[in-house]
Amino acid sequence: MSKTEENFNWNRYNRLELSQLRLGEPLPHWSLESIFGDAVPKPEDFLGRPLLLLFFSVGCPGCLGRAIPYANRTVYERGERMAVLGIHTNFEGHHFPLERLEAARENFHIRFPFYRDANYDTTLLNYGAGGTPHWVVADAAGKATYSIFGSDPNNALLRLDYVLHELLL
Repeated sequence: MSKTEENFNWNRYNRLELSQLRLGEPLPHWSLESIFGDAVPKPEDFLGRPLLLLFFSVGCPGCLGRAIPYANRTVYERGERMAVLGIHTNFEGHHFPLERLEAARENFHIRFPFYRDANYDTTLLNYGAGGTPHWVVADAAGKATYSIFGSDPNNALLRLDYVLHELLL
């Protein structure tokens, strides 16, 4: 990083400061609503083991075709050593009824708990997510260590695999 880049004040251009997520800092609180009657967890409930957060939508083809299967595989392969949590969000403001979410849970064999983002996209915006799917990784101390948008197997998912592997060594 050059001296110019180092001294550049990026917050000057992010005047709204929508992203409260800071790598190396504890996960910000989220605003989630229960979908299936489960108690909504807090970030501190996951202390003691790493956490993989997936922001997704049942209206997102990349989420259904690649992100949800990746998260399911993570639960299957690493579920003893880390937690996976889904946040169903919709930055386009479209409401998905309970029946559609139940059908997705069954049809895509979703193996991780997921909750609805308050007001469609509150947590998505607070975490500075780029859309869906978006991933956030927190270490066992609850600190954000990685954030990436996408589900391309040769980019986002490959990078995510490296991060999770390193985190669990």
